[in-house]
Amino acid sequence: MYTDSKDKNLKNRIIALVVIISMFFLLFIGFLIKYQIVDSKGRPKAVSAYETVVQPSRGDILDRNGNYLASNIQINSLSFNGQNFPSSKEQKERNKIVFSLIQKFKENNLEYHDNLPIKLSANGDFVFDDEPKMQAEKDWLISRQMLGLNKYATANDCFVALSERYELEEYDKKTARDLAAIFVNMERKGFNRLTPYEFATDLPIEFISMILEQNDFFKGVEHTVVQKRIYNDGTLAPHILGRTAVIDAEEYKAKKEELKEKISSMEKKGLPTSEIEKLKFSSYGMNDQIGKDGIEKLMEKELKGKRGLKSTISGKDGEQEDVFVHDVEHGNNVILTIDKDLQKITEDTLKKSVDSVSKKTPLPSGGAAVVVKVDTGEILSCATYPTYDNNKFSELYDDLRKDKTAPLWNRPLMSTYEPGSTFKPAIATAGLEEKIITPSSTFTCNHYYTYFKDHTFTCLGYHRDINVSEAINKSCNIFFYETGRRLGIEKMNDWCSSFGLGQKTGVELPEASGVLAGIEERESNGGIWRPGDTVQAAIGQSDNQVTVLQLANYCATIANGGTRNVPHFIKAVKTNDYSETVSETEVKTAEKLKIHPENLAAVQEGMHRVGTIGFFTNYFSALPVEVGAKTGTAQVKKRVNGQLMEGTNRLLICYAPYEKPEIAVAIIIESSDKSTYVADVAKNIFTYYFSDKEVESRQAYNTFLP
Repeated sequence: MYTDSKDKNLKNRIIALVVIISMFFLLFIGFLIKYQIVDSKGRPKAVSAYETVVQPSRGDILDRNGNYLASNIQINSLSFNGQNFPSSKEQKERNKIVFSLIQKFKENNLEYHDNLPIKLSANGDFVFDDEPKMQAEKDWLISRQMLGLNKYATANDCFVALSERYELEEYDKKTARDLAAIFVNMERKGFNRLTPYEFATDLPIEFISMILEQNDFFKGVEHTVVQKRIYNDGTLAPHILGRTAVIDAEEYKAKKEELKEKISSMEKKGLPTSEIEKLKFSSYGMNDQIGKDGIEKLMEKELKGKRGLKSTISGKDGEQEDVFVHDVEHGNNVILTIDKDLQKITEDTLKKSVDSVSKKTPLPSGGAAVVVKVDTGEILSCATYPTYDNNKFSELYDDLRKDKTAPLWNRPLMSTYEPGSTFKPAIATAGLEEKIITPSSTFTCNHYYTYFKDHTFTCLGYHRDINVSEAINKSCNIFFYETGRRLGIEKMNDWCSSFGLGQKTGVELPEASGVLAGIEERESNGGIWRPGDTVQAAIGQSDNQVTVLQLANYCATIANGGTRNVPHFIKAVKTNDYSETVSETEVKTAEKLKIHPENLAAVQEGMHRVGTIGFFTNYFSALPVEVGAKTGTAQVKKRVNGQLMEGTNRLLICYAPYEKPEIAVAIIIESSDKSTYVADVAKNIFTYYFSDKEVESRQAYNTFLP
């Protein structure tokens, strides 16, 4: 009985297993029928498939009111598709295609990419191109990664190797050189079946159509639509916006090192292989654009996006279907604190003033101006002159680099200047807070100030008995000589540091730190600090050096009651479709100065007098608001044609409205003989900001959808 029962149970189990397997088999057959017959309707029967990298759209850069500052346009290019272009084993066929392409480009006066650091001299010899931008190309060409030659290799040595590598012996020197330029660049850019090579860009569609009509001959040569970065007004804030260009060898190497470190970290954390592969795929390629400087570089991670991978399936009937293996992620959009119209006004009036100065003096002139919101540190405009057109940067780079007026230099952030009398409100605050002086105490100004008997300094006027507010208004040197003497250099510098002078502001872009005059600073440069340096430092002379951005932020600190905020250009980051806010810059306080209200009022009153009854009355009287201001002058020496010449820089810090401050402004005009030039810039800024009827009706950055 036991045996029969056991056999019966085994038989039942076998029957059950057969039933289950049969069910799975029937389900599988049903799935195949559905996939092959039902779902295949409208889908091509696959006979071939290839994958293509899909580049993301770079995010836009906009001003605070939704105006485009940097965006993209679509342009036509010719590229080599690695799926159909002859392989490196078919070099002679490659040569024929590229030779014919080059000929057609020359016949139509069109340019193609050529970065070969070798050229033909007048006597027909191969020589290296000595342009600085070609050095990296030369280094790569002779490196082990490419030709593997020693560093002493000549241009001719390189070309012998190139000629053999690309089978160019049958061509004349010029043609061989042109062909080699293409093939070297293809290797440089990592051309393969997955990565196409861009032969030329920004081409007329009629020319591309002519090439494509001969697609039997031009195998793998395809029309591609690519994006080109444009700046909606190339002259507007180019130093702030920065630019993009194809990633260079050093940047590519650095990005690869970053990738290696990230992968190592992910592996140590035990993250899935799929995530690591996705990271590898989204890393930089040799053809990628990258932010080179300015906001484009600063916000590269947000703007860049992540490339996608598309699989194209071709059926027997010629139909094609695209399936994304990796979805493309377009770059985020960056919203700046800049007001486009205010930036334009600032730039135009700055240019007008500098050009007027340049006509009157042999000394080179330039200028800078910054406008900040006093309560947030947002930079509303940041202008420098001379300047350039961002859309013409590449074609004019050599001329811009050689231009002695330094149009590429970002003066507001990177140049440091002697502040002159714009320093005096800070020294006045220090004297009041340290109880060296009071709002009502006076010093007598008789034009001369004797220090240690044998040191005599002067003032521009004879101000008699004068208090701190009037000393700021009249810019009395004697008052501040004595205040500085009583304070001493250390206390002066403590307060000036609290105002952010002589140190980096913390703004997102590269900036100079400047310096505050003092014993340690002087001795570190091999000099000797003398007693008279302290009183000179009190009027913004001696070794004091500050940036225009520092001056604007310092002025804002006085205007808002003593809160020094960190100035910033980035207002927010939004997703590519503007539907979500990725991040928003919060107001960051660097330091909150403890200034007694009566002391602050005395300093502000002095600046109020400058703007209403003092030197700038004629310039600011027609404005709809009252202005607090302080001027400054600083003697400078510049060498012109080998001769040392003296000139004067004119500076101005100001804020408005006086009773309820909104914006603070700092301006410098180099080598200027009059302060009217800085006054004109400030007047135009205030006129626009407070008189333009559109100001109140502008949309906030977080409400618009371009």
